[in-house]
Amino acid sequence: MAVSVSFEGINKFFGGFHALKDVSLTINAGELFFLLGPSGCGKTTLLRCLAGFHTPESGRVLMDGRDITALPPYKRNTGMMFQSYALWPHLTLAENVAFGLEMRHVPKPEMKRRVHEALEMVHLADRAKAKPNQLSGGQQQRVALARALVIDPLCLLLDEPLSNLDAKLRLEMRVEIRRICKERGLTAIYVTHDQKEALSIADRLAVMRGGVIEQVGSPSAVYRSPVNRFVAEFMGEGNFLDGEVETVSGGGGTVRTPQGVFTVEKLPGGASAGTRATLCIRPEAVCFSGAQPGLPNYFSATVKESVYLGEVAQHELVLPDSGFLFKAYELNPLPGKTCSGVTVSFWIPPGQVIALPVA
Repeated sequence: MAVSVSFEGINKFFGGFHALKDVSLTINAGELFFLLGPSGCGKTTLLRCLAGFHTPESGRVLMDGRDITALPPYKRNTGMMFQSYALWPHLTLAENVAFGLEMRHVPKPEMKRRVHEALEMVHLADRAKAKPNQLSGGQQQRVALARALVIDPLCLLLDEPLSNLDAKLRLEMRVEIRRICKERGLTAIYVTHDQKEALSIADRLAVMRGGVIEQVGSPSAVYRSPVNRFVAEFMGEGNFLDGEVETVSGGGGTVRTPQGVFTVEKLPGGASAGTRATLCIRPEAVCFSGAQPGLPNYFSATVKESVYLGEVAQHELVLPDSGFLFKAYELNPLPGKTCSGVTVSFWIPPGQVIALPVA
């Protein structure tokens, strides 16, 4: 049974360090929710407050509206998957997975059935008698996932579970974790600093900084409509240009920067002529095809450097006059067409120019 999770005004201190600052957040039942942010932002501390490993100095933690703030960890029925696997090396896979059931005094026949089902779910039932040192890192992580799931947790907690895996295994495990969570209808809360991980499998996410939640939303909403420069920079590559609102028309207008005047579809709330603004333009928003004078946000630039990666080329373009280095991605590029020293034209659709308030 999936449960909702709520944090209400959570404050947590470690000595004089204020790790969580009045954090409030609601996670829906059955949601795969990501806590995202740089090291030290408070995301793991918040997860551990839910698990019962930390007790907040003030605020409440609730599951389906029930206050669990003072409950010990073993009474919360949460399953946790750690970064380090935390498998017993002297036990078989089946024995590792069964450990939590033994602590709960589950009868042997039921325990055997549930362990088999859990290992089957992560495609390791045929390796039940193997020891952890006989497995790859990805397989060990699957065992850790099975161990977290076998107790039928109300909520699955994942603390940077894929950071020790290579790139290919991380991709595979992302898909597996989402598949299993959705098949089981689990509420899952996943901590990471890897925005690609969050963008690829989250239902919603929260970006944290300095013990505060900066923004909550769907992956696409947070990526395309960040609330400030910190979120925009953390979520991905961008060209950032500081300027001043020149004209306002409806919700959009124009912004003058040292690199030129940009037309935008949406200005920050309350912006008027003279308001300072920062523009964020993602490299993939740059359009080379069909670029011609008269289009909004049309520019010519000189290619400084170009890296061909097959499906995409990454360009560094030097804007005339200002000398600004503009990052641009070109999908399905023709090799050799965009070389160092060549002059190219491009434009940016106004809807792809993100206007951010200046803090």
